[in-house]
Amino acid sequence: MPNLPAAVAAAAREVEQFVASGGWDQLPQLFALVPTAELLEREPSLAGQLDAESELTPIAQDALPAKDLADSLGGISWPEAVLGCALAQEILVLPPEAESEVSDPTMDPELTRKIAAEHPARREARLVAAVLRDGSGACVIRLRGDAEHPDQLVEHPELAPNLLKALKETFA
Repeated sequence: MPNLPAAVAAAAREVEQFVASGGWDQLPQLFALVPTAELLEREPSLAGQLDAESELTPIAQDALPAKDLADSLGGISWPEAVLGCALAQEILVLPPEAESEVSDPTMDPELTRKIAAEHPARREARLVAAVLRDGSGACVIRLRGDAEHPDQLVEHPELAPNLLKALKETFA
């Protein structure tokens, strides 16, 4: 695979587009990232359904258990055929000036979530974080728009470093 950073970024965008097609208010979704060429070699009948030019193909996994996301990720391991994984989840984003109101590490996590959910400057968003076994990662976030403002799409490899680390640990 010649350009892993570009491949994982493309896979993160593909996952975001797929999840976005289902609208908002979705539960977290996990995807295995497999080399497209290997998948087509094993399953030639998929040739008409997959983009052979894509280096990685995301494959949706079973729903995550309805418990703490960190606990769910801690129980996941992947077979060797899986080169990476991606997680799509809806989150709340606060502007930097409001972050200080909820950034106290001693604060109860439930209270933190409640404060963020009720904050007048909050924005709903969908975050997709993707990581490969070699540590290459990518993140895409879609900020939910409204009648006056369209959705905004932001891409940066370090939008969610803790989530990327947690996803990488599923390959340990």
